Amino acid sequence: MLEKTYDAASVEPRIYETWEKAGAFKAGAGAKDGASAFSIVIPPPNVTGSLHMGHALNNTLQDILIRWKRMQGFDVLWQPGTDHAGIATQMVVERELMETQQPGRREMGREAFVERVWQQKRNSEGTILGQLKRLGASCDWSRTEFTMSPNLSAAVLKVFVDLYNEGLIYKSKRLVNWDPKFETAISDLEVENVETDGHMWHFKYPLAGGETYEYVEKDEEGNITLRETREYISIATTRPETMLGDGAVAVHPGDERYKPIVGKLCEIPVGPKEHRRLIPIITDEYPDPDFGSGAVKITGAHDFNDNGVAQRNKIPMYRLMDARGAMRSDGAPYDEEAAKAQAIIDGAEMTINEVDLINIVPDDLRGLDRYEARKRVIDQITAEGLAVTVPADHPDVAWMKGQAPEWTPLGKAVVKPLEDDAEAASELPLVESKKIMQPFGDRSKVVIEPMLTDQWFVDAKTLAQPALKAVQDGSTRFVPENWDKTYYNWLNDIQPWCISRQLWWGHQIPVWYDEDGNEYCARTEDEAIEQAGGKALTRDPDVLDTWFSSALWPFSTLGWPNKTPELERYYKTDVLITGFDIIFFWVARMMMQGLHFMDEVPFHTVYINSIVVDKNGKKMSKSLGNVLDPLELFDAYGADATRFALASQEVQSRRTLRMSDQAAEGGQRFATKLWNAARFAEMNGCARVEGFDPATTTHTLNRWIATETGRCIAEVTVALEDYRFNDAANAVYRFTWNTFCDWYLELAKPIFNGEDEAAKTETRATAAWAIDEILKVLHPFMPFLTEELWERLGDEGTKADGLLMLSAWPESKVMDEAAADEINWLVSLISEIRSVRAEMNVPAGAKVEIVVTGANEQTRQRIATHEAAIQRLARAESVVHADAAPAGSAQIIVGEASICLPLAGVIDLAAEKARLQKDAGKLEGEISKIEKKLSNPGFLAKAPEEVVDGEREKVTESRAKLQKVNIALKRLAEIG
Repeated sequence: MLEKTYDAASVEPRIYETWEKAGAFKAGAGAKDGASAFSIVIPPPNVTGSLHMGHALNNTLQDILIRWKRMQGFDVLWQPGTDHAGIATQMVVERELMETQQPGRREMGREAFVERVWQQKRNSEGTILGQLKRLGASCDWSRTEFTMSPNLSAAVLKVFVDLYNEGLIYKSKRLVNWDPKFETAISDLEVENVETDGHMWHFKYPLAGGETYEYVEKDEEGNITLRETREYISIATTRPETMLGDGAVAVHPGDERYKPIVGKLCEIPVGPKEHRRLIPIITDEYPDPDFGSGAVKITGAHDFNDNGVAQRNKIPMYRLMDARGAMRSDGAPYDEEAAKAQAIIDGAEMTINEVDLINIVPDDLRGLDRYEARKRVIDQITAEGLAVTVPADHPDVAWMKGQAPEWTPLGKAVVKPLEDDAEAASELPLVESKKIMQPFGDRSKVVIEPMLTDQWFVDAKTLAQPALKAVQDGSTRFVPENWDKTYYNWLNDIQPWCISRQLWWGHQIPVWYDEDGNEYCARTEDEAIEQAGGKALTRDPDVLDTWFSSALWPFSTLGWPNKTPELERYYKTDVLITGFDIIFFWVARMMMQGLHFMDEVPFHTVYINSIVVDKNGKKMSKSLGNVLDPLELFDAYGADATRFALASQEVQSRRTLRMSDQAAEGGQRFATKLWNAARFAEMNGCARVEGFDPATTTHTLNRWIATETGRCIAEVTVALEDYRFNDAANAVYRFTWNTFCDWYLELAKPIFNGEDEAAKTETRATAAWAIDEILKVLHPFMPFLTEELWERLGDEGTKADGLLMLSAWPESKVMDEAAADEINWLVSLISEIRSVRAEMNVPAGAKVEIVVTGANEQTRQRIATHEAAIQRLARAESVVHADAAPAGSAQIIVGEASICLPLAGVIDLAAEKARLQKDAGKLEGEISKIEKKLSNPGFLAKAPEEVVDGEREKVTESRAKLQKVNIALKRLAEIG
């Protein structure tokens, strides 16, 4: 006998152990003879990571498909594994060394440090894998892989060497995201752009030789609003320290203000006066004439936009900082270095590497932190009188003393000088206080510095062409399909892929150098030495970007470069489920490498799952205190409940999924509902009957539930085939909760308690069969509960034939339209009567006579057959037929008949009308208020997306409530 309550905490680990001991997760388990393969590769979590809500959703969806396909008889493989996660794992170990006051990485040396990270990997890997098991993930754990295992490392070496020999991997000096804390290049995905309080300084670049020009500004109608003689061109910058590396000042070719000075030279207003550098004024499409002064300083070695301008116009790019983000201290004295830079202006030609050796940081700023250098640059320029100024009595001036600049009506502010005679100053340096987007390392939390460095790159443009074509021709499709646009946009504008990282943990670059700098690429050092003719070699210290090995995941995990049976059997894989944020970083790169090395796409479908946000639609963040821990949800409500809450809300058309404790609690209530229904059935003698065939049933109720069961199975199957996870979950939910529990079992009670033994026997067998079908179709969503019931419900009848997870997916066996129509008519009739009672606020205990008019013979027969059920479930005093509706009746139409509820003496019509009118007024006010907010362009532009979505949901809910209130008011009008 089932216990009174379902205890997920004790059941889930026991059931998982049963599955593992039975080998139920292994590739091919439960497959039919001659079955087709179905495979998924898990997006490998970080080896030192912990399960978060994104993992929970992503792996729940994968497990649903895997369990469903396994039950359909496919030869299923869900390939698990973990990622070495270069920077994340190295950071964990370095932090641990620091916290335990052990020698740091550099004190330990590379070999000892890497061994320490391997130890961390061995200690940590079980954590994330164990958490996936708690979720119910049915991966083939015997095949668990790791991106730095010997097999996968061999694949990485082969791919690098092959691409290098094909000219598709090369070393180059290019601009990258540089993390000064970790002293490495990082990917765009590891950069967080954060809006911060910043400043815009305005400076003058004097024209060379004291030249002047007529500066003229005009309004939109062409009228002159300002004319003055200038000996400078002004620029604005948020990073004054980078002025030291300027190679030019650019203006738009159509900007009339600067045409007289295009092609001339101007002076960078910082550094020793006698060695001041001159740079050209050029034209380029990049500057916006309407933004600031319309002139832009070009620092090609420290800004991505500037880098493009510099490359187009062959402007020298001077690197200003070292790996720590401090101003460079290497090289010759400033006067010598500045002379080299001036020689370039005078026509000398230098390579990008030769330019990079020039250190044009003035001697007094060398070695300073970049922010300290910024302060000194500002002070020096201001002291020389080359800061753009505004009158002290200008209306935009915010007078302050010792404070940070603040916003003024026009968004400008100036800092009042702190000298004693500041009150007498007539001009003040212009400093705009404004919000700026700053790039931060997602792990280091320091500002990222765009930096020109030597890195290894993949010719992604060449590899991207087959990957583009594969999606265009349908070899691989995105679900939802709109994500293919993101894929196309990225690949059509793809840049070389930076694959090197200045770390110690990872796949070390397989390239060696001789003392002359010649490079030798090989799988082993011995091969490289042989290439070099026996010369002594030094290996490149960098490691590969983690995404490089991850790009090989679909085929390296199956044994490539060896031709294994698994590779032959399971590649290409079927579905990849992942997030939209790594379409480029992972999906596109797997497509490139799969097509290049396997001559086949790695998967035919890419399903992009939602982003899990909190119940208010906000991104989960530790700083906001709104992070949901899936492990805590498992503890509180069970893994099944959490899985079902996620799956039932995974909607293709939505970008986000709102998760909450309440949602998981809803999943728990569903589990309890099914458990109680199974227990009720068990208590009423319902037990599995061997060989039972629902097609042999004769009772209308039983043929109805058999028909509706088949419809549910078909609906769930089609929804899963289309990756409509929410539709599949909600279909089985509605059938289980509403159709089976609320209606079938309720309508079956008189049979269970009656004297007709044949009907009782048939209904008991049918109920047990229907529960089994529910367990099968619900299993992919709630595997633990269903497996437990599958086994336990055999206690009183026929034992289960093996594990539920290896049983066959159910098929529709009965389609009795007549039985379905009859019982669905009954359900509709009782539901409509209940709705009217609720709308009219009829007391729950009050019994109301039901008067039926206009009924045909079939309806009369149905009412006669089911009169007892109608009276019991609709709280009816009696059911009678009449020629006309009684006065004071609420009427509903069911089929051809009118169902009348005489309410005049049951409720206070006037009071009810007043209550409903008050509710309607309140709802109309709420709707008007929200609609006004949503029609405000300012609100839509400034409010976060989740806030706007929340308001739209509120107005939709309020409209639905108002519609119900208006229906009730209409009924009252008809009555009165």
